[in-house]
Amino acid sequence: MLNVIWLIPLLPLCGFVINVVLGRRLGDPKSGLLAAAMCGAAFIVTLVTYFDLVSRPEEARQHVATIFSWIPVGGLSVDAAFLADPLSITMALFITGIGTLIHLYAVGYMHGDPKFSKFFVYLNLFAFSMLMLVLGENMLVTFLGWEGVGTCSYLLISFWHTRESAATAGKKAFVTNRVGDWGFMIAMFLAFQAVGSLSYSALNSAAMGGTLVRSTATAITMMLFLGACGKSAQLPLYIWLPDAMEGPTPVSALIHAATMVTAGVYLMVRVNPVIATAFTWAPAVIAIVGAATALFAATVAVAQTDIKKVLAYSTVSQLGFMFLAVGSGAYVAAIFHMVTHAFFKALLFLGSGSVIHGMHHEQDMRRMGALRKLMPITAGTFIIGWLAIAGVPPFAGFWSKDEILLAAWAHPTNPALFKVLWGVGLFTALLTAFYMTRQVIMVFFGKARWEDHSGDHGAHGDFKPHESPAIMLLPLVALSGLSIVGGVLNLPFTDSTKRLLHWLEPLVHFGEIEGHASAGEKWGLAVGTAALCLASMGVAIFVYQRNRAQAVEPQILADGWRYDRFVSWFMGHPGRQAFEATAWVDRNIVDGAVNGVATGVRRSGAVLRRTQSGFVRNYALLIGGGVVLMLAWFLLRAVGVFG
Repeated sequence: MLNVIWLIPLLPLCGFVINVVLGRRLGDPKSGLLAAAMCGAAFIVTLVTYFDLVSRPEEARQHVATIFSWIPVGGLSVDAAFLADPLSITMALFITGIGTLIHLYAVGYMHGDPKFSKFFVYLNLFAFSMLMLVLGENMLVTFLGWEGVGTCSYLLISFWHTRESAATAGKKAFVTNRVGDWGFMIAMFLAFQAVGSLSYSALNSAAMGGTLVRSTATAITMMLFLGACGKSAQLPLYIWLPDAMEGPTPVSALIHAATMVTAGVYLMVRVNPVIATAFTWAPAVIAIVGAATALFAATVAVAQTDIKKVLAYSTVSQLGFMFLAVGSGAYVAAIFHMVTHAFFKALLFLGSGSVIHGMHHEQDMRRMGALRKLMPITAGTFIIGWLAIAGVPPFAGFWSKDEILLAAWAHPTNPALFKVLWGVGLFTALLTAFYMTRQVIMVFFGKARWEDHSGDHGAHGDFKPHESPAIMLLPLVALSGLSIVGGVLNLPFTDSTKRLLHWLEPLVHFGEIEGHASAGEKWGLAVGTAALCLASMGVAIFVYQRNRAQAVEPQILADGWRYDRFVSWFMGHPGRQAFEATAWVDRNIVDGAVNGVATGVRRSGAVLRRTQSGFVRNYALLIGGGVVLMLAWFLLRAVGVFG
């Protein structure tokens, strides 16, 4: 199967092409089911490939499938090639597996939409691009997928582009990601200059072999981190992701919870030897930005009233945890949390979509309440996702988040800094438990506030929430099961239960930093964190059951610390003035210098052209004058005028 790993991205691409040609004819729901079938087929191929890798010795679990020579130009040789190894196949498994569930869910969610088939054209194209990103053997193939998911993100976020807010959100995502893309491109240029190749194996081998200079490794690390900040929504480039909730809910689940936003984390883990070779301040910066983003987004989530906006800021926060793990040298913990997060966050987003569907597209949590009785399956599965993200054992989120906090606590090289980052991470975990409990109470418990707004739903005068159809509920049930048992991937009890660690170890052994903590410390931290999270959930229950929301929801948090507003002001005023000044310099100085040289040459030519009249008598006069001057020169020199 390793020789045909190209089938994994090819199948969604075939779904894309078929729906482009026949999608409208197939209609609703056949075009959606076709797209889901293609993604499901890619999952089956990935699963078989996984078993093929597992059956091989540890040192043989890496295979490059070269499709053709893409760019053979001088010293640059880039192949269109795919890399199958434990990291890429792990990513491909949950991209295709969870992607298939989301495709099925979308068949029910998008039912009746006039652009039903077009939506699945974009979904399949996105799946193809994301698989190109993670399976790419070199940075350029990854960059092709990187740009592809950015384009698909724009298309899907602004899918309902007749709404001005959706069109604006799509453009915002596209422009913000271009900043990160610039960092990725600079990193590619530096890598080629340093090792003469864009292949990950060449770059990582140079780092492990000591031939990659530390300053170059640091520059590559920071440029790739800038790219990761754009794609994975970290400070200061997170601003696109909350607005991306304007897209249909399956988009939020697929792109902004389970797959695209994890691309930055994947990229950093892929080049972990380069990060380990860089100066020690580089991973520290990654950890600081991750912890700061996690805390910042968690504080904002506390005061959001849109059911999807809470989950959007939660996603930003959880991605911050993953970058804290990367900066701590805990790459296995970063991937572990990425996988468990894909389970419970996809569940929560799809659950929120089920609520929105049952509430006739209402998203304001202040107009919900007591929905558990009318939507029992949605409520039950959503509650499982809540317990997983809140860090309640034995749900999946507890194990992965605990690994990250432990890595920060036990960091051996810079203990003072990382103890502070551990404190930030712990406080963020408590905030997570608090705002997710708040969301569950406001949506599924308390008073049925939707009864007070039944007249606001236009034609739905007899408005009453209802449960979603089975095709939307089945993915919720499957994801809730994964959110419960997902922790078995890497349980910390014995060496034999650390399955993910052994699976990824050959790829991260150079960069992975093992912390120094006794068994007592590990158990104490785990039990203490779980107890504090339960206490935070209890506080939230007390506050919101007593309707004391205003005490913990200041307006500045609802406004996202006004950071987005500041960015808009800056880009519209001093930023615009700076751009206009740059354009003036380009127009009048840079272009002026070029145009000035051209004008001078043209005018000089016009003067010289006058000597070329075309009349023989004028040329004869010039020749005669030249002869006279030469004779005069020789005569004067002969008599000694010039010595």
